[in-house]
Amino acid sequence: MADVQTPEGGSGKKSALGLRKRNRVGIRVDMTPMVDVAFLLLIFFMVTTVFRRPLAMEMNIPKSDDKVQVKESNVMMLYVLEDGSMLYDVGKRGLQPLTWAELRETLVLESDYNPELIILGKVAREAKYEYMVDMLDTFDDAQMERFSIIPMTDVDKEFVESGGGL
Repeated sequence: MADVQTPEGGSGKKSALGLRKRNRVGIRVDMTPMVDVAFLLLIFFMVTTVFRRPLAMEMNIPKSDDKVQVKESNVMMLYVLEDGSMLYDVGKRGLQPLTWAELRETLVLESDYNPELIILGKVAREAKYEYMVDMLDTFDDAQMERFSIIPMTDVDKEFVESGGGL
């Protein structure tokens, strides 16, 4: 609360010119309620703030000596070339071109058709890092949980250049 202090007693002293000087009235403002409100607002905004989700993706990395037998029809090979273009092959259907805009839809359709689908992403070493990150983000958006990423070998490059061995 506020408090006003008034002078006690006389009406003040006389100045050298014979005028009466007014005594100053002291005003004291209690800051406690304002501090309480400030802390309540601070706590309110801290509690109601929505924090951003972490941008990390949890990945399980197998041991180097782990070997898993998978049917070829359950594997989707996804090739990302240096220029960012993509090709994919499921089983031995043959290489098919794919754009980044079609990637998510293709992943969803193929995984709906074959729930045991495993994606093997092969990225060219000369490709931008951004392409691999975009691919991983798309896997996450399409809720793909079974995938592996490895660098593209010279044999893979020859396979892609030959049109998939067709």
